[in-house]
Amino acid sequence: MIQEQTSAVLSALRTIANERKGLEALEEAIRTAGEGGLGAAFSEAVKTISAAPGRVIVTGIGKSGLIARKIAATLASTGEPAFFVHPAEASHGDLGMVQIGDVVLAISWSGETAELAAIVTFAKRYAIPLIAMTAEAESTLGREADVCLTMPGAPEACPNGLAPTTSTTMQLVLGDALAIALLEGRGFTALDFRALHPGGKLGAKLAHVREVMHTGDRVPRIDANARMAEAIVEMTSKGFGCVAVFEQGRRLAGIITDGDLRRHLKPDFSLDTPVSAIMTRRPRTIAPDALVAEALELISHKIQALLVVERGQVVGIVNFHDLMRIGAF
Repeated sequence: MIQEQTSAVLSALRTIANERKGLEALEEAIRTAGEGGLGAAFSEAVKTISAAPGRVIVTGIGKSGLIARKIAATLASTGEPAFFVHPAEASHGDLGMVQIGDVVLAISWSGETAELAAIVTFAKRYAIPLIAMTAEAESTLGREADVCLTMPGAPEACPNGLAPTTSTTMQLVLGDALAIALLEGRGFTALDFRALHPGGKLGAKLAHVREVMHTGDRVPRIDANARMAEAIVEMTSKGFGCVAVFEQGRRLAGIITDGDLRRHLKPDFSLDTPVSAIMTRRPRTIAPDALVAEALELISHKIQALLVVERGQVVGIVNFHDLMRIGAF
């Protein structure tokens, strides 16, 4: 059993090493910015897609088709209208999904995939820009393309050299690189991303703190001249495990947390102790327009609530349970 596990681990390491070599070859190829290099073609592909008023139609069959579906989904989720068209279905009516103004991204490692013929011919007939992603620049697909992303050759991780492994990893990574380059070129922000991902944990992390914070009388507060007896009552009644300490009723002077209280619970502790003697000065705060993801980074087992400050004024409070409630964890 141990020997079998060792063999499996060694096999996994060989696979990862082979695919890493493919990515290293891809990285080196894309550094070539001169004419005929992948870097130059990549830049041209980004320009072509950016200039197109329509969508990116991604197509491919077999394993390349599965990669094409993922690339289309990544483009769409990062603000570039895109969808997948199955090349076999294209010749049976789905060519109607492709319009003038679109760009076709066709993926085929060999460049000789017969099923791509219909959509390639359609693109050429109606002057729809065609971008090829292939390892063979002189293939049928490579020659027909307006922009050919010629990928470097690399051995498959499969010991028989047959199952698409390294090749599909390279296709996937090049597709991701294309999506990110387009995203950065448009100045696509986290707020734009949220508009396309409103659901689930990701959508929750991209919400603003002001959408989940408690405001007004819900914010626990006490004057710096008050005594600990009053602070404990305020902490207990508001239920956030802390109380904000203010000077002259306006300026935030500090915070007292459950942890501060426990650390000072010694034999000489008195409920008449001034809150200013217990509070932590310069408490950690967050802005109301900050993303929930930022609040998550600040909240920990030691800090379970954050005061929300805007223009020097405390406008709210947000805690661990608020973030759990919206599904950010």
